[in-house]
Amino acid sequence: MNKYAVVLAAGKGTRMKSTREDVSKVSFPVLGRPMLQWVLESLKQLSLDQIVTVVGFGGECSKAIAEPYGDVVWQNEQKGTGHAVMMAAPLLEDKEGVTLICCGDTPLLTDKTLSALLSSHETHHNDLTLLTANVEDPYGYGRIIKNNGRVERIVEQKDCTPDIDAIHEINAGVYAFDNRELFHCLSRLTPNNAAKEYYLTDVIAMFVEKGLRVSTFSITDVSETMGVNDRYQLSVATKCMQRRINKRWMIHGVTFEDPETAYIGPEVKLSRDTIVRPNTHVLGKSWIGHENILGPDTYLENVHMGERNKVEYSHLVDVTVEDDCVLGPYLRVRGGALIHSRTTLGNFNEIKNSEIGEGTFCSHLSYVGDARVGKDVNIGCGTIVANYDGVNKTRSTIEDGAFVGSGSILISPVTVGKDSFVAAGSVINQDVPSGDMAIAREKQQNKPGYAKILKEKAKSKAK
Repeated sequence: MNKYAVVLAAGKGTRMKSTREDVSKVSFPVLGRPMLQWVLESLKQLSLDQIVTVVGFGGECSKAIAEPYGDVVWQNEQKGTGHAVMMAAPLLEDKEGVTLICCGDTPLLTDKTLSALLSSHETHHNDLTLLTANVEDPYGYGRIIKNNGRVERIVEQKDCTPDIDAIHEINAGVYAFDNRELFHCLSRLTPNNAAKEYYLTDVIAMFVEKGLRVSTFSITDVSETMGVNDRYQLSVATKCMQRRINKRWMIHGVTFEDPETAYIGPEVKLSRDTIVRPNTHVLGKSWIGHENILGPDTYLENVHMGERNKVEYSHLVDVTVEDDCVLGPYLRVRGGALIHSRTTLGNFNEIKNSEIGEGTFCSHLSYVGDARVGKDVNIGCGTIVANYDGVNKTRSTIEDGAFVGSGSILISPVTVGKDSFVAAGSVINQDVPSGDMAIAREKQQNKPGYAKILKEKAKSKAK
């Protein structure tokens, strides 16, 4: 049987209280991934024949998210959920099969649940299967009214009688429809309501009236049905996703010292015996090898890390780290940097778009930008590789075994040769040949008693 999906992602999301008209509600991120993409990723795992996303408000933003997954259609006027599905008619209405309909603001919905819904739909030969959940407090949700196990109708909260109000099975807003019957009924749908909108739930009543088989599939994890309508609910969804992801990694052999404060993105790969310490974020397309210690208070994004590294109180973005490195505390590495094995990058350093060789030490208070640093180099405290002249950025090279003394400035582009020595406090603007020592500083002069004169001058100015 052919399988399709329609994702409803056209709503304005007024309750998000955003002033930006170029941003859609479904583009708000959960752990760095837009809500809509979470839904589309779940659908992608089902190997569907076609996915159609309906976009509207902030549509260009939603379109950019949805296009890699399938077709995009526009609902230029928001006239209800039924009207939104109608926008997919030119692409789907003549096809045989089953169509999943879900909302783009339900990031917690899993492919496992969607697959089970489709399986139930096919096994019971249903024409329509509704995803439902039994909740302790059903207030605010549409109630499922059944007769001998078959759905008769959905009653919204405002229309509930006391007997219906006591029903705990609620509509989760996800459906598996017979595709031809869906679009046939949509063509007969009318906006006979106060809002003058076309409601998809009215199609359910049409299926029942036609004597078609309408049933439900209930899930136990009610959090999957959660729609995000405001920023508080966005935070709740993020916390649920955080716990779900962290639990999965802990089961697979990763230690979390405080799972409630560690955030791991959906595309991150962690390896066994790695320890994630409190207040640590690992996001983007990061890959972390075995036996690393991450954190506390560390941010990693798009970091490819080998084994047995330690990184704490630091910020790394777009970085490759090999093995057995000590990074931090208070280190920033960015811009495609490559850190080879057994390197130490310590307190208050910044490394940008540079390659740092194996066994090199840069222990504190230095900036290395646009440079290639060789093996077993010592970069002294307060060293600056000055890579920017106000217009262009240029590169410098520090070759294997070189020693750069504290407080030195290398004005790019220069090469500090193999096993050379740069004296502390030097300003280097010419190449240093291999094995040489470079001293580039003004000769010290001591003026006897002049300190007192300087202090007296300063005091007179202060008056």
